[in-house]
Amino acid sequence: MKKSLIVAIAGLLVATAVPASAQSYHSDARQYRQQERIERGYRHGRISPREAARLERQQRRIERVERRARYYNNGRIDPRSAHKIKRMQDRANHAIRRANRDGYYR
Repeated sequence: MKKSLIVAIAGLLVATAVPASAQSYHSDARQYRQQERIERGYRHGRISPREAARLERQQRRIERVERRARYYNNGRIDPRSAHKIKRMQDRANHAIRRANRDGYYR
C-alpha cells in the first residue's frame, strides 16, 4: 500500500512538471521593454523620428512573425520559430542600443 502510494505521488509530480517545462515561448515582456526603450530614446531626443519609425517597423515585423508562428502551431511556438524570433529580437536590441548611442541629440 505504502509503495503504491509513493509511486502514485511520484507519477503525479512528474506529470505536473512536464507541462511546466514544455510551455510555449513568450517574448511579450522583451517586446514591451524594447518598445519602452524606443519611446524613451525618442522622448529624450536620443533617437531621431526617422530612426524611431524604422525601429517601430522592426518591432512590428517581429510581432508579425510571432503571431504567424502561433497561428500555424495551434497557439504555440516551435523551437525553430522561437530561435528565429530570439535572433530577430537580439538584432532589434542591438539596433535600439546603437540608435540611442549614435550621438543624435535634438
